[in-house]
Amino acid sequence: MLLTTTAAAALMLLQQAPAESTDWDAEFGVEVKERDAVTGELPVDPYTQSNANAGAKPYDGAVLAADFGGREGIARIAARTVDLSEADPRIADIFAANDMVRLKRTLGEQFCYLLGAGCEYTGRDMKTAHAEMGVTKADLNALVENLQIAMREAGVPFAAQNRLLSKLAPASKDIIER
Repeated sequence: MLLTTTAAAALMLLQQAPAESTDWDAEFGVEVKERDAVTGELPVDPYTQSNANAGAKPYDGAVLAADFGGREGIARIAARTVDLSEADPRIADIFAANDMVRLKRTLGEQFCYLLGAGCEYTGRDMKTAHAEMGVTKADLNALVENLQIAMREAGVPFAAQNRLLSKLAPASKDIIER
């Protein structure tokens, strides 16, 4: 017992606490990304921007967009969908590692473009945007449920909701990975 106590005391003396000034991020090569001062978004690797990345062709005219409250209403629905998804225990982990500022903007652009409200979509294509996230069908279904809640809260007519969902549905083949 004395030997064990002596050995433990010796080990404690040999162990040193790390210096308070140790920069652990630098020590382990963690890259700190700075948000853009204007947009608040994190930097991304360059990619080709194209409306084709939205995953479908838009509806003609702005009649459908009006059912969503125009550009402002569409942006609110996209942001609400992201907020609901961040708080949804079924899929919150998927959202935690991503830039929510950028996601709200690009999701709003995608909806706005597809609904024929005259927006340009500047986000990545669906396959690239969701690569290595491990999204399942259940995950995507949870996201769609959150989108439906956001549309319902905004007073979007049911038929108009279904028209947007029908534009988004084919992208599932590029989003679901497992």
